[in-house]
Amino acid sequence: MTLKSIFSLPEWQQAILSGVLLGIAFQPWHLGWLAWVGFLPLFHIWLHGNVKDNFIFGCLFGLTQNFIAVYWIGFNSGASVGVVLLSLVAAVIYLALFWGVVGLIIGFLPNKSQWGIVLLPFLIVTMEWVRSFGPLGFPWINLALTQSEYIFLTQIGEITGPYGISFWIIAINTLIYLGIIRENMLRETMIAVLVLLIGLSIAGWGRLHSISHPHRKIKVAIVQPNVDPNSKWDEKDRIIALMDSLHQAAVDLNPDIVLFPETAVPAYLRLNSRVRKMLQARVDQTGIPLLTGTVDRKIEDGKRYYYNSAIWLSPDSDYEMYAKVHLVPFAEYDLLPFLFHPLRWLNLNIERGSFRAGKEYKVFEWDGVRFSVLICYESSLPKIVRRFIGEGAEILMIEANDGWLGNTAGPYQHFELARLRAIENRVPVLRSANTGISGVIRPDGTVQKKVPLGKQAVFIEQISIGKPGSFYSRYGDVFAAFCFVTSCVLVILSWQKK
Repeated sequence: MTLKSIFSLPEWQQAILSGVLLGIAFQPWHLGWLAWVGFLPLFHIWLHGNVKDNFIFGCLFGLTQNFIAVYWIGFNSGASVGVVLLSLVAAVIYLALFWGVVGLIIGFLPNKSQWGIVLLPFLIVTMEWVRSFGPLGFPWINLALTQSEYIFLTQIGEITGPYGISFWIIAINTLIYLGIIRENMLRETMIAVLVLLIGLSIAGWGRLHSISHPHRKIKVAIVQPNVDPNSKWDEKDRIIALMDSLHQAAVDLNPDIVLFPETAVPAYLRLNSRVRKMLQARVDQTGIPLLTGTVDRKIEDGKRYYYNSAIWLSPDSDYEMYAKVHLVPFAEYDLLPFLFHPLRWLNLNIERGSFRAGKEYKVFEWDGVRFSVLICYESSLPKIVRRFIGEGAEILMIEANDGWLGNTAGPYQHFELARLRAIENRVPVLRSANTGISGVIRPDGTVQKKVPLGKQAVFIEQISIGKPGSFYSRYGDVFAAFCFVTSCVLVILSWQKK
């Protein structure tokens, strides 16, 4: 079967085929290049269909692609089977609608075969940008994630953020599609694809060799305890003893800082002075500070509120706190209070929907080095990360607990997202995850150290600190905004030229 013959398949089969190819590109199977051709059947439908069909088949594509890409939502062991399956179905339907809307807009164009080809890269970037807004924003699934291993091709992220990567992915698809449909242009379009890929690679290679040389170094010990998150709060004493021993193992490596994962110790450390003083005693004795995840509780207006937090313990000093600023809807808080809240299944003594978001973009400092911590899902949000860089962070530390997701694609995707954040902001990223994947990522996105999933580990790495920040750090989503404006202009022009 040739590529062109695929376009003779029933439209629903073409939509599903595109969805399968794109969904596979998101898996940790080193097949990100499938995203370069995966849209071809879908684009053929859109460029020849009416408004109704374009919406329907766009949604069908989205259902298929997102189900394969984020199937791991349905494997979350932190809630009942019914709740996680409902969450998966709701997420897939919600995300699919965005693709339906893209198809709908293409369907409205008076001359789709011409204007649609030009519009698609700008419109899909616009869709991804809009999809990142609000409490339901989900940039995790941006196309850039499929390319995280192609380190030369992703360096453009320091200028455009993830959206520039999505743009050239769609551009390659449209060029290849043009070459297939208009056979007299095949040679020219293939040359254009090669020029684009080679140009990006050369520019990326050159950028990797021109990043400013580090002027400081710091040693950080990272702990991956590999604790079953379902038993952590049921076996508090055992887990506290384990973390105490891992803390000792970490300081024995003589680092400058020790990093623990999200909610590493099953205790409200700000309130539980016994456990906090145990950790603080070793910090004071060794002179080595500790950054660890914890849960915090405060009473406001007669109600108890909880915060997914990090606590910084430094020698002979008061503790400092950071509270997660972007919570996960329907997991850490009730976006719709009447809906079921999955955290009630955990033994945390937390009322439904009572997690609150923090308000401060906290920057910690030790020995002249400024750093911030991202708690789990926050590392998937480019705009959140930029805020910390804007506040002066030179290093990003990520505390995560992907143990809920088991050995699925979720933890692997989460680690790859950290690579994109490093490139976008040109800062080192350190990741401590309960069950993995922990590691250290250089400002160019290359992996300095990586600990496999499901392994207990304590390791130390020397972190090189250069000048933080990038064009994207300073100016944000200007490229995405440009794509939005261009999309509007192209749609208007298409009707004026009718």
